[in-house]
Amino acid sequence: MKMRRKDREVTEKKELMKIIEQCKICRIAMQAQDGLYLVPVNFGYLYINNQLVLYFHSAKEGRKINALKENSEICFEMDCEHRLITGDVACQYGYSFKSIIGNGRVAFVHDVEEKKIAMFELMKHQTGQNFSFDENMVDCVAVLKIIVHQFTGKDHH
Repeated sequence: MKMRRKDREVTEKKELMKIIEQCKICRIAMQAQDGLYLVPVNFGYLYINNQLVLYFHSAKEGRKINALKENSEICFEMDCEHRLITGDVACQYGYSFKSIIGNGRVAFVHDVEEKKIAMFELMKHQTGQNFSFDENMVDCVAVLKIIVHQFTGKDHH
């Protein structure tokens, strides 16, 4: 992915991970039978061996699940640090933010131990607390992971 405004591109992995850590909602776009579908989800993540994996959970059925079973390729976006930039005239106004945009493939997590890890990471990211999960707890939801192919960061301040 090439970014037009190179002066706003974030390339350092450490800085990219700081943005991901600040973001709490990830929007996932997918192809559904009746057209494109975009949905916001809470997420957790792991970054191991230069591979970003995003985890989220869902009801076991519905439009999102059906779409992802048909086509697992997705794109995603998350943003944070929103602030209005003011000016004396309308053309001087703007909005500052940091964002991550990427694409990848969704995989359904069926392994109970990986589901526990995914839910642990999701709750840790969302709350800053460590929770434990048993098999019954993770069995009542669908757990999915996005295996990220590529992603870019932007800092517009």
